[in-house]
Amino acid sequence: MSQLTKLSFDKANELVKEVMITISKVYVGKQDIVKLAVVTLFSGGHLLIEGYPGTGKTLLAKALAKAISGEYRRIQGHPDVLPSDIIGFHMYRVSGERVFIKGPVFANVVLFDELNRTPTRSQSALLEAMQEYQVTVDGTTYPLPRPFMVIATQVPERYAVGTYRIMETLADRFSTSILSYYNPPEEELEIVTRADSIITMPVEQVATLSEVNNVIESMPGLVEVSEYVADYMVRLVNYVRTHSAVAYGPSHRVTVDLMKLSRVLALLEGREYVIPDDVKSIFVNVVSHRVKLKEEYELEGLTADSIATEALKNVPVPR
Repeated sequence: MSQLTKLSFDKANELVKEVMITISKVYVGKQDIVKLAVVTLFSGGHLLIEGYPGTGKTLLAKALAKAISGEYRRIQGHPDVLPSDIIGFHMYRVSGERVFIKGPVFANVVLFDELNRTPTRSQSALLEAMQEYQVTVDGTTYPLPRPFMVIATQVPERYAVGTYRIMETLADRFSTSILSYYNPPEEELEIVTRADSIITMPVEQVATLSEVNNVIESMPGLVEVSEYVADYMVRLVNYVRTHSAVAYGPSHRVTVDLMKLSRVLALLEGREYVIPDDVKSIFVNVVSHRVKLKEEYELEGLTADSIATEALKNVPVPR
């Protein structure tokens, strides 16, 4: 933070709003996804999207990168992907010199398409990158550019062929998750009529990478989280964690992410403090992909989303 300029609340609010507005100009509908992606970015997190092919996930990632003048790279998930295809590798010249060839993870916004078509050995290559913002190859550590955000997609397992389950440890690195399916007919009509212009990606750059980093690093000083609201977050997470239907629940990382994301939501609303509604609006997105239910409850049709919603109903809200 020492190299960052002091950021005012109003300037941070303006930056986050401008990024949302400029993405919305090319991304038709699904404003909940746009908002979640932007909030996740400015919280320093990563986003997991489940949905069918051709529902705008790539467009979202490209638009986000362009709006912040960042570098965008894409990784296509498939069974033959190797860890070196993701993080890079060393090449040795005839002279004996070792040269590092960077993988596609060296970007500001990385789209990992169909992550659940990738074997767990290669999925694990993302763990250090997403948590530590660095990768280690042959004992040498290389820092990743900042900001760094992974937007991963997964195809629904019940409809897909040849998928692997996303590792629990990797799923826990995603701050948020959301479903992205087909737009309604009226929005699809707009997509069709605007298809030519959307392809050219007329996204205006409205923020710089240093400004985004500044917002991320400044957030604890810009938006306050009271002890009562923090306690509410902990009680919500523990309700899910100790639920009788849960085999394993959300980690402590979930509570930390919940605080970071709630701060950005409060900033968007023009408030210098987090309220319980901020927490409630993001809770399901933060928790649902990090919960594993006991088999007997899964067979009964219970879902992680329903347990998170149950927590919101049953945990007393601070006043």
